[in-house]
Amino acid sequence: MNIAVVGTGYVGLVTGTCLAETGNDVTCVDIDAAKVEKMKNGIIPIYEPHLDVLFERNIKQGRLRFTTDLAKAIANAKIIFLALPTPPGEDGSADLSYVLGVAAQLGTLITDYKVIVDKSTVPVGTAEKVHAAIAKNAQVEFDVVSNPEFLREGFAVDDFMKPDRVVIGCSGEKARKLMEELYKPFVRQGNPILFMDEKSAELTKYAANAFLATKITFMNEIANLCEKVGADVDKVRIGIGSDDRIGKRFLFPGIGYGGSCFPKDVQALAKSAAEVNQEMQILNAVMTINEKQKTIIIPKVNAYFKNDLHGKKIAIWGLAFKPDTDDIREAPALYIIDELVNAGATVYAYDPEAMDNVSKTIGNKIHYGLNAYDILNQADALIICTEWSLFRTPDFDKMNASMKNKAIFDGRNLYSLEQMAEQGYYYASIGRATVVPE
Repeated sequence: MNIAVVGTGYVGLVTGTCLAETGNDVTCVDIDAAKVEKMKNGIIPIYEPHLDVLFERNIKQGRLRFTTDLAKAIANAKIIFLALPTPPGEDGSADLSYVLGVAAQLGTLITDYKVIVDKSTVPVGTAEKVHAAIAKNAQVEFDVVSNPEFLREGFAVDDFMKPDRVVIGCSGEKARKLMEELYKPFVRQGNPILFMDEKSAELTKYAANAFLATKITFMNEIANLCEKVGADVDKVRIGIGSDDRIGKRFLFPGIGYGGSCFPKDVQALAKSAAEVNQEMQILNAVMTINEKQKTIIIPKVNAYFKNDLHGKKIAIWGLAFKPDTDDIREAPALYIIDELVNAGATVYAYDPEAMDNVSKTIGNKIHYGLNAYDILNQADALIICTEWSLFRTPDFDKMNASMKNKAIFDGRNLYSLEQMAEQGYYYASIGRATVVPE
């Protein structure tokens, strides 16, 4: 099947590459000419595990192409995916200008039946708006389908190739058959393709992300309570996660959620509900709590240094909002860095993938390391912001020899309290007792 994907951001590139992997001819279109030229030459613009292998293979075999020419990209396509940004506006609502702008162009360009698919995360009612924008100029039949993505950064290829479910909102039988044909190779193990109306599909994506953000935030509140009453959040987590009505996932406490999805989607769902006079009280609380949680480690640092961080060298492990990605959008590390720098500390940071993105964002506000250990030289403390695997089993002999002061503030609870006590560290984590060396 001939497919066009409009937008080569995270969702668009993963979607286009994975669709090409199952034998489709895919043309990805983007307005950024320099980016398109790099992709034509096999240079992948994002870091996502295993994507590079599929990307290179399908370019080489001619199933994955890139262009800046929208008309050329869609000319022979049966299905056109819109994978465009929907950034939050000043009021928190999703900005649909990119989606509706391309939709208006499509109305002037399509010359035969097409299925236009909203792949971007969009508010309820967007499919109707896209349909109206296309219909204003279209002279041929078309259908608009809602097909939200459920891709986890760091696992996006597996999520696309072996989805738990595929959600498709559509009204027309013709569109339904084409979408079913397209997705059949991905659900051979029996996972469902769920057909529903467009509005329900749109709301499904927001509801899923909002629920997961709420689950994370609930656990963070429990962790903060554990510290006050002397309980251990790890034991509480295991105790409640063993209940199959609750489940084990998304129960790990930490310094809040970030990234491109949860913050934006929770905010947009609350805003769209407010537009129909429905106050989402739980989600409003989730946003407030998460904002505070991002810097929950700072009072622990201040208490240790008696509110005097001036001239202190603080090392940070992890800058991305989560491991296995270079995405720093709404990353807690950035909020922590601001607090430290404003307090007069000198910050040295290391992340396996995200340092270039941070450098482009905040420049030389901090120092960047070549590896996890060189930034520890004469450090007064280490703060862990991202749970990259390489940080889970560090060489403590190297750390002990390098650090000026043995203090770790762990925003991801990577180490056991017993281990830290044996190593002689002052160790403050989330929802657990603080280890104080004897």
